[in-house]
Amino acid sequence: MRGLACALAAAVLAGCAGLDPAPPARLGLRLAPAALGATISVQQHLKVERGGRTDELDAALEVDPERLELVGLAFGQRVLRLGYDGKKLTTWRHMMLPAQVRAEDVLEDVQLTLWPAMAIARALPPGWRVEDLGLRRTLYLGDAVVATIDYSGPVRWDGTVVLNNLRHKYRLTIESAP
Repeated sequence: MRGLACALAAAVLAGCAGLDPAPPARLGLRLAPAALGATISVQQHLKVERGGRTDELDAALEVDPERLELVGLAFGQRVLRLGYDGKKLTTWRHMMLPAQVRAEDVLEDVQLTLWPAMAIARALPPGWRVEDLGLRRTLYLGDAVVATIDYSGPVRWDGTVVLNNLRHKYRLTIESAP
């Protein structure tokens, strides 16, 4: 059972990590927890679709002005933990998770989906931009759409969020528990 939990978690997180043979560099977002502008504590169900495969994982996310904490669970077993205080990223991972599952990529997806567009825009490298229009956020590199994020409501951590990463070819659906 433990091996199955780790294999499932590895598959889900690999979708988030963008495991193309030679993927272009990620953004490297490292936004301060305070830049979220809120304190949240949510339980989430994540579904990653990539290459005709779907994998699922549960997560608990807490963010306050001082710190972000995320714990990933598969079959009730902890398989990943990351903490970020705005300066240092600390991680713990189950030994069965492949090295390609990078905490930096998980943190980036969390911040791209939840942080305000203005905070993201200030941290983007040259050539990148982010745009919010209604319940859709779009990330661009030049004029090319790199990712879209659709929200079910105005509060980004309530309801359902769908991140469609065109660059790394995966779709991440996040359902937050009420």
